[in-house]
Amino acid sequence: MKRGLGATCLLVLCAILVAGLWPFHAPKNEVSWLSNRSGLLFGDYGSILSSSEFNMTGSNNRPCSLEIWLQPAATFDSNDILAFSTSQNPLQFAVAQSRDDLFVLRQFPDAQRRLKGAYIAIDHVFRKDNRLFMTITSGPQGTAVYLDGTLVKTSPQFVFTGNDFTGELVIGNSPVQNNTWGGQLWGLGIFDRELTAVQVLQHYDLWTKNQGVELTREPDTRSLYLFNEHAGRVVRNQVPSEPSLYIPEDYFVLHQKFLEPFWQEFRPNWTFGENVILNIVAFIPLGFFFCAYFSSVRALNRPGLAAIVLGAAVSLTIEILQAYLPTRESGTTDIITNTLGSAVGAMLYGCPAVRVLLSRTGRRTSKQDVSEEPELDMKPVSRVLVEDRLSK
Repeated sequence: MKRGLGATCLLVLCAILVAGLWPFHAPKNEVSWLSNRSGLLFGDYGSILSSSEFNMTGSNNRPCSLEIWLQPAATFDSNDILAFSTSQNPLQFAVAQSRDDLFVLRQFPDAQRRLKGAYIAIDHVFRKDNRLFMTITSGPQGTAVYLDGTLVKTSPQFVFTGNDFTGELVIGNSPVQNNTWGGQLWGLGIFDRELTAVQVLQHYDLWTKNQGVELTREPDTRSLYLFNEHAGRVVRNQVPSEPSLYIPEDYFVLHQKFLEPFWQEFRPNWTFGENVILNIVAFIPLGFFFCAYFSSVRALNRPGLAAIVLGAAVSLTIEILQAYLPTRESGTTDIITNTLGSAVGAMLYGCPAVRVLLSRTGRRTSKQDVSEEPELDMKPVSRVLVEDRLSK
């Protein structure tokens, strides 16, 4: 029985490590060139990165615009389409898809240099396998969002400038966590001016009719990516003074978090609650079986405490290693919930009803073992006794 308990503990530990660390390495970067037209296809784990930082020299605090031409693969997930990121402000500016809604987000420091956030949301924008041309343009009067050349939303309070388009550009994923976007990307342009409604419609026609090639001749074009290379790992910027884009071989997260504090991880939604419950339940077997092992095999004075400490140590090890796996997220919430799950498992083992049930099971097993052993030896012993009596 002791041997079986040790094997069970090892099995539980291995299962937790596999669940927490699989696939143990960074997967291949699932970004490929389209075969039938200019553009890139982003799979389940795909992201690309600017070859260097955007400085936007002379563009700081000036009006600017962003154009994106794409086709989403799904409308049931939340993910980042692109983001500008710096080491001081990893989520400086982002365009994101939340199910079928569009979000434009920016973070900026306040007077105390604490990062604050603001966003625009446009409902029911994305349709699966439908192309979409987005224009996001901002000036002194606020920001306007156009879809396929048509104005859909304005926000006087939300204003971004060329300063937001500095740092490294990440496309297809969040700069700070695994949050990949899937679909096709056909064009991307950044302009050092606020676009009027007429100009937005003109750009829409240029992109959809001739892949936006004519935009290279406009003086305020800061960056233009046509994705017409069709091969290789470099997407050239049609403006030579600005960075190109690079397609890494392996999937990556630019600024992956290390043991993110639990108060920053908290989200007031059902998904966060589900993860908390799952992480508690996942470590209950560890606390239960290791408490049993420390009680009966190792005979420790405080087996429950030992099981809880072990659960916390295993969870801490997993979270540290997850900081080096781009498909995982390293945080302290899981350490707290996993430790709580280990404590629940240890308390379950210490419950009198559970101990009685285990004791009865153990006695029943022992009786079976004892009853089976004499039956194997009774016949030979009886035969010896009979022969001995007959010989007398």
